Amino acid sequence: MSLFQNLPGGGLVVISLILMLFALSLFVLFYTSARYRLLSVKIKADDERRRGFHKALAEEFSAAYRKYGRDVNTPAVIDDVIGRKLGGLLLCERFLNNAVSLFVTLGLFGTFLGLSMSVSSLTQLISYSNTEEWLSVLDSVGGGLMSALGGMGVAFYTSLVGAGCSILLTILRTIFNPQSEREKLETRLELYLDMELAPTLSTEAARDDADLVKRVIASLHGAVEDIKSALGASALAYTDSIKAAASALLRASDANKAALDRFDETIGKFNDGVHDFSEVDYNLRGSIERMDIAVRDLSSAMREINRRMSGREGAQS
Repeated sequence: MSLFQNLPGGGLVVISLILMLFALSLFVLFYTSARYRLLSVKIKADDERRRGFHKALAEEFSAAYRKYGRDVNTPAVIDDVIGRKLGGLLLCERFLNNAVSLFVTLGLFGTFLGLSMSVSSLTQLISYSNTEEWLSVLDSVGGGLMSALGGMGVAFYTSLVGAGCSILLTILRTIFNPQSEREKLETRLELYLDMELAPTLSTEAARDDADLVKRVIASLHGAVEDIKSALGASALAYTDSIKAAASALLRASDANKAALDRFDETIGKFNDGVHDFSEVDYNLRGSIERMDIAVRDLSSAMREINRRMSGREGAQS
């Protein structure tokens, strides 16, 4: 610990970061492994006790089995549900897979940082050798060498911590392997779905050739019945339309007959009117002729009177 206390601030930051990531990796490792084991234990839970992942898996597999029967792709269904419901655990696995190389990378980063600090200190120390103040700075040579050694310490200690954490995490991942636990979970899920859950489900797909033939025959019978019902409905609809058209035609015929009757009545009235008008014309003509005769008689009488009056005047003169 005294060595760490004498390290520069940059080295302490790198080492602290490596240790924090190592602690996080341990937590993620144990949590992921325990979570997969718990899911494996709860595979055969009752329908009422199924929650979350197991419920979603059972529902999706049941739907696929009813549609495809024994041809259902069980591993694909399991992978799909794991990807949707256990995305956090998969992310933890990816983090653990990259944690080892991350520790080594941080250790190398600390190495280059420490070497840079050492080279900087040595360069500053050597730069005094070409000056007149060289003798006056001999007392500070020890301090410069300690600074350079401090940078070398950063380089070595960060690499040591990074490599040590990488080794420890590799050993722990070998003992508590989340990927292996997930593969065991997938295998148990596949066996449970195919061997225990599938026989309890009904399917719309044919189980063998004989079942397929039976389903085809049943579908043909169903199609025939559908055709019969469709033809019956069409014939009934056609009959109804013919009856409706005949009724409409009768109503139109009755309407036309009523219109013809009214037309005949109108023509009769018109003929009666014409007959009455002929009598009026005949009587009018007779009256006009009698008036003409009367006018002629009046004219003759007037001329006679005029002639007589003219004769009297001549006799008197």
